[in-house]
Amino acid sequence: MTTIQVRRQKILEYIQQHHKVQISDLSGIMRDFWVDKKTIARDLSQLIADQLIEKEWTLKFTYYMLSPYYRIFETIDLDAYFDTPYQERKVYESFNFTLFEHLERVTIFSPGEIEKLTHLHHQFIKNISEYDSQTLINKEYERIMIEFSWKSASIEGNTYSLLATEALLTANIADPSKTPEETQMLLNHKDAFNETLINLDMFHDLTLAKLEHIHHILTKKLDIGANIRKHGVGITGTKYKPLDNQFQIQEALQNMIQLINAKESFFEKSFLALLLISYIQAFEDGNKRTARMINNALLLAHHSIPLSYRWVDIIEYKKATILFYEQNNLTYFKQIFINQFEDAVKNYFN
Repeated sequence: MTTIQVRRQKILEYIQQHHKVQISDLSGIMRDFWVDKKTIARDLSQLIADQLIEKEWTLKFTYYMLSPYYRIFETIDLDAYFDTPYQERKVYESFNFTLFEHLERVTIFSPGEIEKLTHLHHQFIKNISEYDSQTLINKEYERIMIEFSWKSASIEGNTYSLLATEALLTANIADPSKTPEETQMLLNHKDAFNETLINLDMFHDLTLAKLEHIHHILTKKLDIGANIRKHGVGITGTKYKPLDNQFQIQEALQNMIQLINAKESFFEKSFLALLLISYIQAFEDGNKRTARMINNALLLAHHSIPLSYRWVDIIEYKKATILFYEQNNLTYFKQIFINQFEDAVKNYFN
């Protein structure tokens, strides 16, 4: 961490301990940093912009306190967090019904993050506009489809190699050492990706029917129920348990869809779909691969580049997912999303 980050983290810890503070209260703990009140005020302004704290005015004083959205954006020491056995971690053990309201009121990406994502998006638009061959464009999308299918399936435990995946999806040559289920999972990814690519306008907005349609394609011939589940499910490595009531699951899905459609930024739409479809776990299986596919469908529908996740570390991806399940904290997953978007722009159509 930089000196500025350490300083701001110390301010957050002090506010967390004392609940409501003034600048004068912070001067004492800032002595080691040799900063004046103007610098502290700038730190506080940035923490407000980051939606970590908020301020309250009275007739005489200004007070600072943690924002209701602090847990969503706070920086967490991942090593320390995951070194703690999951049975001992203090977490949201059940679905947080206030989460949608919080996500509706916050701006997911900071101004700096939006600037970076927008710059990358414009770079992609420039890159693809320089292609004068539809055949070459199709080949690049095929490359994304192959690498995405391989990595998304790998996250789910599929053991196909990237080269074997390419042989399967381009020449229909199955690896005889793999199970029929692994082969079918990859073929389903190809079909679902092509469905979103061919029908861009269909996914400009999200509906429950579109979500179920993509889930159905991803799970066909895999003996996975197509409908919203009626029973509870457990998740390995966490105390978090998703909703187990079919009607509450449907309500959560509708709230999610309303939230995503209301967001102006397609980056926020895509990112929230990635997180929340996994969090709700509406189906008996195939939730995370559906989340990744809808995430890409929303990017494609807004004329941006889909993510292949080709370099994502599977363990780190799962850690980011669990962190959101347990703390509703999206900071680490946001980092993964931005990194994968940057990788896609630099690797494809370039």
